Amino acid sequence: MIDYNQKYTLGELENLNIIKLGRGNVISKNDIRNNPGKYPIYSSSAINNGKMGEYGGYMFDDERITWSIDGGGKFFYRNNHKYSVTNVSGWLKVINSDILNTKFLYYLLLNEWSFKKYDYTNKAHPSVIRDDYILHIPSIDVQNEIVEVLDKFSALEAELEAELEAELEARTKQYEYYRENLINKKDVELITIGEIANLVRGASPRPIASYITAENKNSLPWIKISDTKLGEKYLKETKERVTIPGSLKSRIINPGDLILSNSMSYGRTYISKIKGCIHDGWILISDFEDKYIADYLFHLLNSDFVIKQFDNMVNSSSVKNLNIDIVKKVFIPILTIEEQEYIVSILDKFSTLVTNIKEGLPAEIELRRKQYEYYRNKLLTFDKE
Repeated sequence: MIDYNQKYTLGELENLNIIKLGRGNVISKNDIRNNPGKYPIYSSSAINNGKMGEYGGYMFDDERITWSIDGGGKFFYRNNHKYSVTNVSGWLKVINSDILNTKFLYYLLLNEWSFKKYDYTNKAHPSVIRDDYILHIPSIDVQNEIVEVLDKFSALEAELEAELEAELEARTKQYEYYRENLINKKDVELITIGEIANLVRGASPRPIASYITAENKNSLPWIKISDTKLGEKYLKETKERVTIPGSLKSRIINPGDLILSNSMSYGRTYISKIKGCIHDGWILISDFEDKYIADYLFHLLNSDFVIKQFDNMVNSSSVKNLNIDIVKKVFIPILTIEEQEYIVSILDKFSTLVTNIKEGLPAEIELRRKQYEYYRNKLLTFDKE
C-alpha cells in the first residue's frame, strides 16, 4: 500500500513493486530489413507518436508507458497492442493496477515533463527519471475520474484539430479546382515559355563563396532555396549577400522576375520583390512583361496543367530534374493581359483564404493545446495552496 498523503519518486514506486522501469532493445536497420512485418517500433523520436517503423516481431503485448531517452524524454501511452521499444526508449509497466492507473500515471508524467528539460547531455535514462519525478498519487477512484475527464478533453482536442484540418483541405481543393479550370482552358492557342521569356540558371555556390560579404552598397542578396518558404508567393529577403563579379551579371534577378526550383520539388515558384543573385538551384524567368504578368505566371507554374508537362518531360529524360531546355518547351495559354488579371484576381482571393487558414490553423491548434494543458495541470496538481 501507499500513503496518499505522501509523494513518491518513480524509483520508490518501483521499490514498492507498484511499477517496473526498463529500457528497450537494440533493433537495427538490418533487423528490420531481415524481419519485415506490421508491428510498430517505438524509438527516441518525440514526433509521429514516437514511431520509427514496423517489424516482424514484437516485445510487448500489453499496456505500458514509453518515453524517448534521446528525444527529450517525452512520454507516450501505449495501449494493449503488439509493439517493440528500442534501446533509446524507456518503458514503464504498472504492476499493481489496484493502486495505480497506467493512463493516470501517463497524464501525470506528461504534465510533469512539460516543466522539465532533457537534452543530449542530460538524457532521460531510466536511472535518471527514477529520481527526477516526484509524484503525488491520489486514490485509485480519484485517478479513474481524472482519466475519464482528461480522455474526454483529449478526444475533444483531436476532434477540433481534425475539423480545422478538414476545413483547410476543403479550401485547398476548392482553390486547386478553380485554378485548373481557369488556367486549363479549351480551344485556346498555346505558346512555349521559351518564346515569351528569357531563362537563365543560377550561379554555382563554388565561385560565389569567395564573394559572400557583409552588407555594403556594392553587394546584393544571395538567393538560395533555404531563403524561401513552401506555399509563399514572394521572395522578400535572404540571409547572405554577395558582391557580384562581372561574370555573374546574367544571374542577377530583378523585382518582378520569377524564380523556379529546378529540383524535383518543381512547382516551387516565387515572384521576386528584391534584386539579387540566384543560386544554381533556381531557374530565372524574366523579360516577359510585355505579354504576361508575373502573378499569372506564378499561378500557371504551380498548376497541374504545367506540372504534368514537367513530369512527362523529366520522366522521359535521363536527367531527373528540371533544366532550362525542359522549361522552355512547356506550353502555356495565350491570353490578353486583361484575361490574366481577371484570373489572378480570383486565384489570389482563394490563395489568400487558404494561406490565412494555414496561418490560423497552427495558432488555433496551439490555443486548444494550451487550454487542454491548463486544465490537465489543474487536475493533476494536488499540492495545498
